[in-house]
Amino acid sequence: MKKKIIIGNWKMNPVTIEDAKSIFKATKSAAEKSKSLDVIVCPPFVYLSTVLKTESDSVSIGSQDSFFESQGSFTGEISPLMLKNMGVKYSIVGHSEKRAKGDTDENISKKVAMLLDLGIKTILCFGEKERSEDGAHLDFLKNQIKNSLNKVSRKNINNLIIAYEPVWAIGAKEAMQPADIYEMSIFIRKILSDLYGQDTAVATPVLYGGSVNFRNAAEIFTKGQIDGLLVGRESVNISGFKELLKTVDSI
Repeated sequence: MKKKIIIGNWKMNPVTIEDAKSIFKATKSAAEKSKSLDVIVCPPFVYLSTVLKTESDSVSIGSQDSFFESQGSFTGEISPLMLKNMGVKYSIVGHSEKRAKGDTDENISKKVAMLLDLGIKTILCFGEKERSEDGAHLDFLKNQIKNSLNKVSRKNINNLIIAYEPVWAIGAKEAMQPADIYEMSIFIRKILSDLYGQDTAVATPVLYGGSVNFRNAAEIFTKGQIDGLLVGRESVNISGFKELLKTVDSI
């Protein structure tokens, strides 16, 4: 049975290494009790080496972003090759908070291609800022996906994870309605099928992110018919994230 993917994006949290250790320890403890989950934690860069020291089979480590060059004069950037040499197995790319600061589809496509070339499982985020009654947001999403994958060959696509993350739902009081999530998962797989074939479209995990918590996780999974969740603020809430893992594992 295909495992359910839960990715905890810590964003710029917590502010001390002691808290980072505590959150990771609690997450690992909860993940070890699960039977049907693949749990990935993506802490800030400064904590990667710390959590990697205590990585286990129950929790994998990911990066929140990477650059599109291996090395060079790029102050403040982290290369995919550095991540690979550290032992990082996953990387988020194209998160809406990075796109808002100028990360373009062109740059994201370079990042995705390099990460996949190195065998790092890549979590490609995308999503619309708002929904339109005339369906214009669907054209926007289609172009966003195609442009972000235009440098990715069929031979590397197996390590891709898609994370649909409507910008308007991030940090909102409520997540997107599960029925709408289901419709979007079908739409996404149709695009992947056009690009890489039906088998790839079916095999590629499609996740949802946007105001996910332990209270709505089960309904999103069962009615949204998705393969996993990209969890933001709830992933550093120890009690909430543990309950979320327990809830999803029981489905």
